[in-house]
Amino acid sequence: MNEDVEPQSGYTSPPPGAPVKSLPFRLPDLPEVRQFAEDEARAVGMPEEVIGDFVIAVNEVATNAVTHGAADARMRTWVISGDLIVEVHDEGAWKPGPLPGAVGGMGLWVARLLSSDLTLRVGSGGSTVIMRFPGKGG
Repeated sequence: MNEDVEPQSGYTSPPPGAPVKSLPFRLPDLPEVRQFAEDEARAVGMPEEVIGDFVIAVNEVATNAVTHGAADARMRTWVISGDLIVEVHDEGAWKPGPLPGAVGGMGLWVARLLSSDLTLRVGSGGSTVIMRFPGKGG
């Protein structure tokens, strides 16, 4: 995992010319976020047996964004070398957890385990989590 305390403003950009899909969401929209993630996974040919874990990872990060960050968040997806990149951004500044003895706060930990790479950027421009998942046959 990579952590930048003061990132560049806004998003880490997808490669020039890469098609990017975007979904704004709030807490009540989490079912739509999960469906969007599942559809994107299938579109890149992610093996069926890993789609469930992929959706769990995305849901954990999206839930963090709208419960610990800001009421409004945005998910963007794009493909790099067959891998699916998922970015979740909110305008808040939440810190990674969990605290010792905490019952919850495992969302980022779960996402780190399930993704092949996870970058967290927290700063004055908000919080951004970027995850990479192997696509077809990865």
